[in-house]
Amino acid sequence: MDWLLVVVGFVLLMAGGEIIVQGAVVIAGRMRVPPLLIGFTIVAIGTSLPELAVSLEAVAGGRPDLAVGGVMGSNVANVMLVLGTASMLGAASDPGIGVRRDAKAMMMASFALLGAVFLGSIDQIFGASMLVCLVGYYGYSYLKSDDDVEMEESWVPNKISLATIVTIVGGFFIWKGAEFLIQGATGIASDMGISEAVIGLSVVALGTSLPELAVTIVAGIRGQGGVAVGNVLGSNMMNILGILGATAVIGGGISINPDFAERDIWVMLLTSGAVAAMLLNDREIGRRTGFAMVAGYIFYMAYLYL
Repeated sequence: MDWLLVVVGFVLLMAGGEIIVQGAVVIAGRMRVPPLLIGFTIVAIGTSLPELAVSLEAVAGGRPDLAVGGVMGSNVANVMLVLGTASMLGAASDPGIGVRRDAKAMMMASFALLGAVFLGSIDQIFGASMLVCLVGYYGYSYLKSDDDVEMEESWVPNKISLATIVTIVGGFFIWKGAEFLIQGATGIASDMGISEAVIGLSVVALGTSLPELAVTIVAGIRGQGGVAVGNVLGSNMMNILGILGATAVIGGGISINPDFAERDIWVMLLTSGAVAAMLLNDREIGRRTGFAMVAGYIFYMAYLYL
């Protein structure tokens, strides 16, 4: 039953992520939001909602390791698995304008999480500061945006009322999926004697990264270079500043297990830093690099369990 709950949770999270992103794209188009911000903001926020749902559910249930581990693991999965897959499909060869700025912002958010890990917690004030930084950067990106690329098409009717309803339905799917995933993952951890931190870094992280992976595969099939890169950078920044920040504010703070300082925060910084360095140096993330990234992620998962 626990494994069934995990599978159902995965399906609901992925379906909800797709639905809410499509609805949000239509709403953004109707409100004339600059297209450059769609991948980094609207799509990134939409595909990061599973992490928010999981984090709030975990903290409310007294399982902060699942929340923190889920965010760290999701960021590693986004870089190694999602962006690696995009590179293998040839969808990350042309990141586009603004990617250097976004790569720097992602690393600053990653170092903020490093500081939180060594502090041992994220209190409400720290969480509120993270949210302010995120909103401030979105505003800065909006002012700096100057892109004439057309909006992506969506299967959602081009009516803001219908798009709003669709977005709400997608949000409901995400919340139920998170509830099932947490319940199933916790049961599996208990039955197999695996720590909740490892479950968060692996099962939960992979499940909440499925919407990003779905967007990446679609981008690869359509040959839309740069879509996956913007989505990954935006999602990683959203996961840290938005997800953990909002969870800390709503949940009254998050305690962080000191074990994360021994390995997992460094894995997250290493993987994010390697990709940021390539983007800042204008190095192409080719198919061979993508294959190595995916292989590295598989090795990391095996290492966690062994």
